[in-house]
Amino acid sequence: MGAELHTGFDCSVCGQHHAVLPLSYSVKVPLAALAVPRAEWGRRVVLSPDLCVIDERFHYVRGRFAVPVHGLDEPFIWGVWAWLRPQDFYRTNQLWTDPARVGEPPYAALLNSEVPLYGDTARMPVQVQTMPVGRRPHFFPADATHPLAVEQREGMSMARVVQIAEQMLCDDLATS
Repeated sequence: MGAELHTGFDCSVCGQHHAVLPLSYSVKVPLAALAVPRAEWGRRVVLSPDLCVIDERFHYVRGRFAVPVHGLDEPFIWGVWAWLRPQDFYRTNQLWTDPARVGEPPYAALLNSEVPLYGDTARMPVQVQTMPVGRRPHFFPADATHPLAVEQREGMSMARVVQIAEQMLCDDLATS
């Protein structure tokens, strides 16, 4: 988790008051890396906070789905990973510290993370838009009708942010 509101919320799942309301959730590694046995990571997986290469042939970049929140200046963030074609990955890496990278056209990619609450997203086609140096790329679903694309375009309410928090933080309590 990252950004949060300190106003908190009353959770309808666990019945408790949570002191903070998270505005971001993040996946630390791509799904493909989790499929590699941990004992083999040292020779098969190269992982930084932003980039991942597996077996010297599968390339991933960490980015974010930024969703406007009605009434807030900062967006809600899903931090996730996407698979890039090798030439796009190398181009991304080549321009990593170049301010001119903001002029790059979006890259077609496949998500390599599950975005909770949006169904099976593990291989969802996305567009990867390079951002200014120091900021992770922004991801956009290729299908403009996907619920995540609709929320990116139209924004989400604070009630939706609370609903996400309840499901992310306490949903396992409701099913146990």
